[in-house]
Amino acid sequence: MPAGATAYKCCPPIRDQANQELLWQGLRNGVIDQVVSDHSPCPKDLKAPESGDFAAAWGGISSLQLGLPLVWTAARQRGLALTDVVRWMSHAPARLAGLPKGQISEGVDADLVAFAPDESFTVDAARLHHRNPMTPYDGRPLIGVVRRTWLRGVDTSDGRPRGRLLNAAHC
Repeated sequence: MPAGATAYKCCPPIRDQANQELLWQGLRNGVIDQVVSDHSPCPKDLKAPESGDFAAAWGGISSLQLGLPLVWTAARQRGLALTDVVRWMSHAPARLAGLPKGQISEGVDADLVAFAPDESFTVDAARLHHRNPMTPYDGRPLIGVVRRTWLRGVDTSDGRPRGRLLNAAHC
């Protein structure tokens, strides 16, 4: 993490390499059973990039669109399987929230992704579909390309929002 690079400020904060490897070991052995994000974007000025002042910077990263490739890139480098990533990012969070999602079976919402796990790309913040596309991942090469998504069986490639707000009655 470069000095003064407030785009990296998040909570919990980014850990050193040794701590990151311990977190990956926790995923590998099941002590940690899911990977989620609160996707905490903000306008560029709230990240205080000109000042480099971490105390003044918003504590969140725009990363929702990059979550699957980010986790898959790191997991693959460690010899972990795509099925592990699917369990951590889909099955386990859905189970925790009590949602009938995270699996392909009769009666479950058809929330699907067409994913090319061997293709690579370089993150270009200007091409992200975030309202505020500032990201510390700009310029980073990643493996795994999301080709298409479906929400409850409806193709979302036109970019129109299709989700619904969940509240306590849904969980």
